[in-house]
Amino acid sequence: MRAAVLHTIRDIRIENRPVPIPGKGEVLLKVASVGVCGSDVHYYQEGRIGSQVVTEPIIMGHEFSAFILKPGEDVEATCMGQLVTVDPAIPCGKCNLCLQGYPNLCADVKFCGTPPVDGVFSEYAVMPAVNCFPLPDGFSPDEGALLEPLGVALYSVRLAHLQAGDTVAVLGAGPIGLLIGAVAKISGANAVYITEPLAYRRDFASRYCADGVFDPTRQSPVEDILNLTGGQGVDVAFEAAGAIDTPEQSAEVVRPGGKVIITGIPKDDSLSFNASVVRRKGLTVRLVRRMAHTYPTAIQLVSKQHIDLKPLITHRLPLGDVGKAMNMLSSYDDGAIKVVIAP
Repeated sequence: MRAAVLHTIRDIRIENRPVPIPGKGEVLLKVASVGVCGSDVHYYQEGRIGSQVVTEPIIMGHEFSAFILKPGEDVEATCMGQLVTVDPAIPCGKCNLCLQGYPNLCADVKFCGTPPVDGVFSEYAVMPAVNCFPLPDGFSPDEGALLEPLGVALYSVRLAHLQAGDTVAVLGAGPIGLLIGAVAKISGANAVYITEPLAYRRDFASRYCADGVFDPTRQSPVEDILNLTGGQGVDVAFEAAGAIDTPEQSAEVVRPGGKVIITGIPKDDSLSFNASVVRRKGLTVRLVRRMAHTYPTAIQLVSKQHIDLKPLITHRLPLGDVGKAMNMLSSYDDGAIKVVIAP
C-alpha cells in the first residue's frame, strides 16, 4: 500500500508499505478521508509536540473515516463494506482512569500518528472494531473524518458546563475554534465572540457561528469584548489558538468567577497567565486532553443538521500531496480552513 511517511522535519515521502493484517477484535480498513490536523503540522514543522518526538519515520494522520474491508477474529462479517468514522485513540481499558470513564487520560494510550504509533495517511489501516462507529446513509467520508475535531469541540464545551444564556469568547478561528463556537451556539450560548488574526478566517467565522469577530493584531480584543459585555466579561473563554498571548487574553476577557478552557496546543510547550488576574477573579481553568465518549453525539448532531461540517472543508487533495497540505496550512496559504486527504 502507499503511505505518506514523515522522515525528518518537512520531509514527507510516499512509500510502499505492506497491507496490515487485522488481529483478534480488529478490522482492516480502506481509508476514505483523512483531515489534516494542527498537530500533524506541529510534527511536520518541528518534529515534536512537547515530549512526543519523531525519532524514526512515521505515518501521521488521525482524523479519518474508512470502509471496513475485512474483519479479524471475533468480529462479525456483517460489518463488511460499512462506512465508519474511527476513534484514533486506543486506550488500555484496564487502568483506573479507563475504568473511571477517562480513556483520554490513559497513560498507555496508543494514538494514531503520535510517535511511535503510525497514523493513517495511507491507503489501508487496522484498528480495533470497537473504535469504528457506523455512519448513517447520506454521510460523506469527508464529514466522517471531521467528526474527530468535532468531538474535541464537544468535549471542550462539556468541560465548561455551558449554560443557556452564557456568553462565550473563542480565541482562534481554526477548525477546532470554529467548531467550539458552533457547539456553544447550539448549546444555548447567548453570544459567541471570536478573535482571529487571519482575515479570511474572520470572514468565515462571522458567517459560520460568531456574533462578533475581532482582529487581535489591529485592536485589543480584550477591550472590545469587555465593552460588548458592559465591562463584565464573558462567562466562558475557550483558548483554541495555541499562541503565546491567548491564554492570558482568555483570562482577561472572562468575568469574575468565570471559566477558561484551554484547548489549543502551545507551540513552545509552555502556558502562562498573569497570576493576579486568575487569582483575583477566582477563575476555573481546565485543560482539554483530546476527548472521551463523544462520537455518538457528534454523529447525531451532524445527522440531524445541528452542525454543518461541509463548509469547513476548503481543500481536498490526494495522498501524494500530504506535504503540499502541510505547507499550505503552516503558511496559512490559499484560504485553507480544513484540508482533507483522499488516499
